[in-house]
Amino acid sequence: MGRVFVAGSINMDVVATADRHPKIGETVAGKAVHYFPGGKGANQAVAVAKLGAPSTLIGRLGMDAFGQQLRQFLTAQGVDLALVKDTPDIHTGTAVITIADADNTIVVVPGANALVSDDDVAGPALAKGDVAVSQFEIPQPTIVAFFKRARAAGAITILNPAPAIACGPELLDLVDILILNETELGLLAQTELQETDDPARFAEATRRLPIGPDKIICVTLGKRGVLALVGGEPSLFAGRAVKAVDTTGAGDCFVGALAAQLANGKAIRDAIEHANAAASICVQRMGAAPSLPTAAEVAAVLSS
Repeated sequence: MGRVFVAGSINMDVVATADRHPKIGETVAGKAVHYFPGGKGANQAVAVAKLGAPSTLIGRLGMDAFGQQLRQFLTAQGVDLALVKDTPDIHTGTAVITIADADNTIVVVPGANALVSDDDVAGPALAKGDVAVSQFEIPQPTIVAFFKRARAAGAITILNPAPAIACGPELLDLVDILILNETELGLLAQTELQETDDPARFAEATRRLPIGPDKIICVTLGKRGVLALVGGEPSLFAGRAVKAVDTTGAGDCFVGALAAQLANGKAIRDAIEHANAAASICVQRMGAAPSLPTAAEVAAVLSS
């Protein structure tokens, strides 16, 4: 069995629920406020741990109340935090999220996440069969250093380029599996995409990416499922009909589930099917990390 190392962000998500999103300059009355552990790195690491693969998180926390709470939560989920540093004189990463009618808006304040460095990712002793995962809530030069070490060790690299930020070919050249949504794909391919576009349009957009044809690309399409390109050939994995409550952690759930399956030796198509099912469970519950399913829950969905 391989291990999964996630270099990424750790946030406290402050979530407000309302009947609708406010327009610019408008105030609306909210229903409730919740505090949920989050951050793309933490979410993906928790997903890996809950789905049965060894999970190590690499990142930083502030030395504040949120940092203490997040460390306790992640430890309880089975995530190895030996490579998570407490950082003085800066706050823990925080995300302010508004949820209305199952859709969300998010403002992320990086805090300690912005200080994750090359030295931080030098710690893990990666090996062949391991999986290295990262996203864009930590500095890109740090991700490059992390993936270079992973490549040298023969580990699989997975990049989730979220939130949507431009990146150069140096980073994309180091990626084995690219997992992104239509917004992120549109930015990297420099084309305008809509969630309702035909899957063939998404497939065409992936060919405009500055990335080799040997890469695996997964475009997550919400309730429509996942468009995967393996060996340049597109396949659509249909979404599952569920009542979505909160979509905040669905993408992170998919990434973590896929990484866990690959670390456990599963073939890529089986891993995508498993990750697709896991994400369908995640959206039916509130919160990012707290909504992530267990291996038993995913197995039940796949067998139904």
